[in-house]
Amino acid sequence: MPQADPRELLVKIAEILERLDILYMITGGMAVLVWGRPRFTADIDIVAEIKEKHINILSKALMALGKAGYINKEAMREAISRKGEFNFIDGETGVKVDFWVLNDNLFAKSRIKKRVIKEIDNQKVYFVSPEDLILSKLEWYQQGQSSRHLEDAESILKISGDKLDKAYLKQWAERLGVLEALNKLWPL
Repeated sequence: MPQADPRELLVKIAEILERLDILYMITGGMAVLVWGRPRFTADIDIVAEIKEKHINILSKALMALGKAGYINKEAMREAISRKGEFNFIDGETGVKVDFWVLNDNLFAKSRIKKRVIKEIDNQKVYFVSPEDLILSKLEWYQQGQSSRHLEDAESILKISGDKLDKAYLKQWAERLGVLEALNKLWPL
């Protein structure tokens, strides 16, 4: 299997989502690369507003990216019904793409409205905002206590700190119950 830059696959998937008019944003390790300290990431995490009507056309478009890709339509269906996650594995590179179905809660709606366009290989790609990535990382930390999430949040705060919307961060940190963790990393 060739060693590939996952950004190439990211751009192809962004093009597919744009063409299918599916609202999305890149999050996880790829977003940390944009907003924080570069670190190794072996997958791509995408939050998207995927609906039942998208299952066939999205799976077909993803499978057209190359030979031996993998996607399970039943897993897509289940993820849509429970607002969970399904994945696609690119057969050419072996890169796994986790699709997280957009929730209907207020934070999810705020995150998708606040997404930011970045250019990757001359293609516009929507990324989660740095503030929302920090908040999500703090939520993940509280759920699983993985220090990687705290390290990611801290790197984003250090690199993007002066540009961050502090009022937005504080408001949502309070609502999400992560204000104490945020204040330990970056007192507001």
